[in-house]
Amino acid sequence: MSAQDRGTTSHDDAGTAARILFVTGTNTDVGKTVATAALASAALRAGRKVAVLKPGQTGVTDEEPGDAAEVRRLTGALTDDQLTIRELARYPEPLAPDTAARRSGLPYLSPAQVVSEVAELAAGHDLVLVEGAGGLLVRYDDEGRTLADQARAVLDAGLPAEVLLIASAGLGTLNIVALTAEALAARRLPLTGVVVGSWPAAPGLAERCNLADLPRSAGAPLLGALPERAGQAEDFAALAATSLAPELGGSWDAEHFAHVHRPEPTLLRSKV
Repeated sequence: MSAQDRGTTSHDDAGTAARILFVTGTNTDVGKTVATAALASAALRAGRKVAVLKPGQTGVTDEEPGDAAEVRRLTGALTDDQLTIRELARYPEPLAPDTAARRSGLPYLSPAQVVSEVAELAAGHDLVLVEGAGGLLVRYDDEGRTLADQARAVLDAGLPAEVLLIASAGLGTLNIVALTAEALAARRLPLTGVVVGSWPAAPGLAERCNLADLPRSAGAPLLGALPERAGQAEDFAALAATSLAPELGGSWDAEHFAHVHRPEPTLLRSKV
């Protein structure tokens, strides 16, 4: 599918070879930060220049490490020469960015700030990862603008942007994935695919069935599944490479994964 078909500006037309990927989730704590680190790790392993932008960080003080710092830790890229990390706003309370900003008296974050930062990063990197807070429609300011508005503003500025959705594996995820996909389509934002943020060591029937159902709900392919506690892996780079599909720089095979975790057939009872 061409960039025009997907509603994006082509890399050549935008004047940049950078891939810009907005990473959002179906909820909080679904594995967005670990997934962002995995994406960065796979790209770094391929010799690409990577930048990670966290537009609005909540729930940490100025002295504490945020999500971007966790990405740096997991990738092992200790300097900006290896991995550029940026954060535009930080609010101490663990709330939605607009609520956290209002309560703290700190300035709201605008889409224009994100566009400016993304454009600067795209000029000097091969891959720019923008990790949102919570889900797609979590608000960042008192006008109700969201990560979706930030991505739309980046596209409207002539930069190529895609959205990657990090989803939970179990019951309830299909509805939220479908709702997120509809919200993206309504805003003409391209959904590249879905990654399961934490695949359980002992998946149940719902998780196994969802491997086939997630792409149908999203209208986009399943592009990876990170194992639970991936952030504690001894060799995170190797884990990242085997947990992401080739479209995201890894070697993960959706068909093989679904076959390994296929659900047991239903035992139908005959009617008497």
